[in-house]
Amino acid sequence: MKIAATIAGILLGLVFLLASVPFLLNAVPEQKLPEGPVTLFMGAFGPTGYMTFIKVLELVGAILVMIPLTRNLGLLVLGPIIVNILAFHVFITQGLDTSNLMAVVMTVLIVVLPLFLLWYERRAFLGLIRR
Repeated sequence: MKIAATIAGILLGLVFLLASVPFLLNAVPEQKLPEGPVTLFMGAFGPTGYMTFIKVLELVGAILVMIPLTRNLGLLVLGPIIVNILAFHVFITQGLDTSNLMAVVMTVLIVVLPLFLLWYERRAFLGLIRR
């Protein structure tokens, strides 16, 4: 089980590394977003620097979650980001675009891997809610 948790941590870290590093290095080409709530939502993040802040947190969380000793701290950093990713897909895009296979795979990984890691480290996280 320890090996599975290590593999899950590395995979989750790689997902967030692949999402943050190209953005921070300005290697992501400018995309034309479809008209509607997605354009308005993402348009608000660009000029404010909020997206850069989130990507830095993704990078830090990715590095922390890949190291077994700091995995729980990494999950705490990535947790709110994961919740916001899911909320974006539920409320802004009105569901996951199943025609984009890569987006579906990434979303499943972003949901399943942290849930597995939370379950594996459940005793450590129970300490947060106990007296």
